[in-house]
Amino acid sequence: MQKTVVVSRKPQTSRHDSQRSSPNHDPNETNTQLHDWLWTYQEEPHRTRRQLIIKAHPEVTKLCGPEPLTKYVVVFVVMIQFLCAFLLKDTPMLSWKFLLTAYVVGGTANQNLFLAIHEISHNLAFKKPLANRLLAIIANLPIGIPYSASFRPYHLTHHKSLGVEGLDVDLPTTLEAVFLNSVLGKAFFATFQIFFYALRPMAIYRIPFTWIHFLNVIVQLGVDAAFVKFAGWNVLWYFFWSSFLAGSLHPCAGHFIAEHYVFEKITEPSSRSSPSDALPVETYSYYGVLNYLTYNVGLHNEHHDFPAIPWTRLWRLREIAAEFYEPLPQHESWTYVIWQFIWDPNVSLWNRVKRDQAVGKGRKVGGGWTREELGQD
Repeated sequence: MQKTVVVSRKPQTSRHDSQRSSPNHDPNETNTQLHDWLWTYQEEPHRTRRQLIIKAHPEVTKLCGPEPLTKYVVVFVVMIQFLCAFLLKDTPMLSWKFLLTAYVVGGTANQNLFLAIHEISHNLAFKKPLANRLLAIIANLPIGIPYSASFRPYHLTHHKSLGVEGLDVDLPTTLEAVFLNSVLGKAFFATFQIFFYALRPMAIYRIPFTWIHFLNVIVQLGVDAAFVKFAGWNVLWYFFWSSFLAGSLHPCAGHFIAEHYVFEKITEPSSRSSPSDALPVETYSYYGVLNYLTYNVGLHNEHHDFPAIPWTRLWRLREIAAEFYEPLPQHESWTYVIWQFIWDPNVSLWNRVKRDQAVGKGRKVGGGWTREELGQD
């Protein structure tokens, strides 16, 4: 694993000040600094690595484009969830049979659908944007709550403004980091992280409400109402439990934490290390078996480097550009990621790289959105 060099724990500190070492170092000062984000002056690494990979292997650009298989997988998983919900319509909601099915089948299936919507948000199922928006609405159905139309603008901003406070809603807020900075707090976050990811974006900034959002809401509520009318409330409760468990203490949910939290030992700058020594490691890949259930989202460095390459071709990218990816740190297990996040005192919500940039330098919040980004085209 490469060494992580943190540029600064405090964005206001200049480079010169951040490199000064005090002979009378106070240990309590270090503990205070550790309760801050990992600030960097450098741009996100994916754009730089993408340019280097294209220069070394220009053939990787041919991997970009839609994957026709995606729509069939989406329909198959949606049908599985509809079938399970119908079979459980007369089963008590708090029975072991209901909850076990919701965890093993429903949680895995809905995590798959979360990531199908993620894949579709990059227009990687169809050539035409509208077809992708409609497929995302279909993938949304077993989740129970309409969110596919809203997810896309927030997610594209995450790619364009990785680590930029006020823009990247994947970053925890300071309130979360302060109040959940304990074993119990981290366990609470890992258990209920689906709610944090659902509510945090709206607390940071709002996106315009367009006709595609309206369609998402109307279709979702219509299907929910139809299930309740003809099969009972248990169907809807199965969808809700599946969505909650998919983003809770579920092996596949480990990817939420694994992707961008810094798990390497943090080294504070000193007189012998400058901010240019190395980029902070802020994206981790995972190459294990759970990728088969999650659209290869574990290949996260590869995805951020080339968001236009679909899930079925990310392994080919990894193979072609192996010399760029093999030296990078990686996770061996998403389940262990959750365990380590909760129990390791050196890992917390503070372990995220942030860039001290003005909002105007990235996606302008509250304006400047294109029709295509909002899913209107």
